[in-house]
Amino acid sequence: MKRSTASRTLYYYGKTVLKHWPFFLMGIVASFGYAYCLTFLNAQAVSKIIDRVAEGGISADMVFPTFMPYIIMLVLANLIGQICSKLQDYAVWKLEILGYYDLSSLVFDSLSNQSMTFHNSRFGGALVSQTSKFTNAYASLVELFNYSLVPLISATVLTIVLLAPLVPLYVIILSAILVVYVIVVWLLFRRTLSRNTVAASAQNRLSGELSDSITNILAVKTSGREAYEKALFTKANKEVRGADSRRMHATLLSASVAAGIIVVIMVIQTIFVAGGNAWYGISAGTLVLIFSYTHNLTLRFNMINQTMTVINRAFGDAAEMTQNLDAPRLVADAEDAVDLEVTDGEIRFENLSFKYMDGRTEEADPDEEDEPGASGPRENIFEHFSMTIPAGQRIGLVGRSGSGKTTLTKLLLRLEDIQEGRITVDGQDVSKVTQVSLRRQIAYVPQEPLLFHRTIAENIAYGRPDASFEEIRNAAEKANALEFIEKLPEGFDTITGERGVKLSGGQRQRVAIARAILTDAPILVLDEATSALDSESEKMIQAALANLMQGRTSIVIAHRLSTVSSLDRIVVLKDGVIIEDGPHAELVKNGGEYAGLWERQTGAFEG
Repeated sequence: MKRSTASRTLYYYGKTVLKHWPFFLMGIVASFGYAYCLTFLNAQAVSKIIDRVAEGGISADMVFPTFMPYIIMLVLANLIGQICSKLQDYAVWKLEILGYYDLSSLVFDSLSNQSMTFHNSRFGGALVSQTSKFTNAYASLVELFNYSLVPLISATVLTIVLLAPLVPLYVIILSAILVVYVIVVWLLFRRTLSRNTVAASAQNRLSGELSDSITNILAVKTSGREAYEKALFTKANKEVRGADSRRMHATLLSASVAAGIIVVIMVIQTIFVAGGNAWYGISAGTLVLIFSYTHNLTLRFNMINQTMTVINRAFGDAAEMTQNLDAPRLVADAEDAVDLEVTDGEIRFENLSFKYMDGRTEEADPDEEDEPGASGPRENIFEHFSMTIPAGQRIGLVGRSGSGKTTLTKLLLRLEDIQEGRITVDGQDVSKVTQVSLRRQIAYVPQEPLLFHRTIAENIAYGRPDASFEEIRNAAEKANALEFIEKLPEGFDTITGERGVKLSGGQRQRVAIARAILTDAPILVLDEATSALDSESEKMIQAALANLMQGRTSIVIAHRLSTVSSLDRIVVLKDGVIIEDGPHAELVKNGGEYAGLWERQTGAFEG
């Protein structure tokens, strides 16, 4: 992993921790107090008892008077140490709980405000996996800092400070070895860091493959492609296994080298304990301190490799989400953006040029067969395109697959940003107004209904969450959805399932249309909104849509030309260019592209 990614991860985590600095400070003080009281004060009390015993001459009746200060010292050390332990736990819990909330909000805000180009290039399941790993990595580092790093630093400083006046030569040798130990472990840590990042990326891809397959399980089963999906999953699973194995080998090598240095420290400690009294006249109690402090220190340093492994893995797990958080927003509000105010609803596309920045072309219409002469993929969707839709006009967009129909509506909604030109609503440049205010003024019904795993009532009221039940019911009735909803056991309280899977295609579409009706926005965009309906339902809804479009600027994309034939104006697109523009009767009479499409669908020309 690049160092910049690690530093950016630290930036996000550090910013979160500093926001709750009192708990961070409490954790450090409590961790230091816990380590000092239970390790160093205890050992000091015991060493003084041993030195006093070595002097001899203590009668039975003098035991308590002689040793009571040391007994009290032990009791207080353990009491204060346990209090510090509980304060340490409290501080860690608070940092984790508050940090999880802040980081989850940060990730949600960042992802929800990213462009469709960003989301179209990533697995939804992988983003969920990355989010979980990002927050879990934070919790791991908070625990590691308080339970391992602070006690380790405390033990190192206190050991050197307390033993230096007593055995300076020993402290010098010990310090030199510890410096070598830290350098070696750091170098090994950097060597394994990239392998942890690779392993985390492989796990995220595995989660993405699993999510993609399960989300589209109906397509898998109806196509008999279980074996193919299994092969894709197995390939991703093997990549995880291989990456984890390489990470394991690097970690074990690091642990082995570190363990060797710990053995050297233990040997030196044993030699000093064995010969300290004879060579330097060190008291028995001081020898106990040397053994106790060094043993505690080596135990903590022996865990430093595991500590580095956890840090390594945490940064590896957080890397991809950190990169996502740092990814530029391809569609962002201007700093001085204002809310859009729609008075009439006039829309202008002025000399705009656009191409997808990720190399995609205009989406193909899945319901439309390739026609002879249909255009192939092209880099630019629009070049110097201009069109005006007067306020309140109902316009139909038609054309072969890849002509730019759907892209035009996405540009209006600012799901993508144009490279040149501008789009205005009532003279207001959509790039200079807030995206939220823009989209709240446009009721959008896509070809594939966008339903949440919530109740039907919640889905209908999504654009107007404050709507009354009666308003929701009326919208459902106008969308020809009331009849089927009331037949459901739980009616409007029926959970639709993920993406509305519990409803039929036509039912999902009618719920989406009911949402648009309830939203009551001044601009309406229907992108194949009746494509999932049977002929009878379509006829019933046509009247509702006609009423809905009255007085509203409406853009209707339709493969079925009968859907747009009654509109005020029909625009025929080809390769991002307007090749015909006019009312239905005029276009049929002209015998051009539209007339040919109409003939193929109806089998006859209208006079």
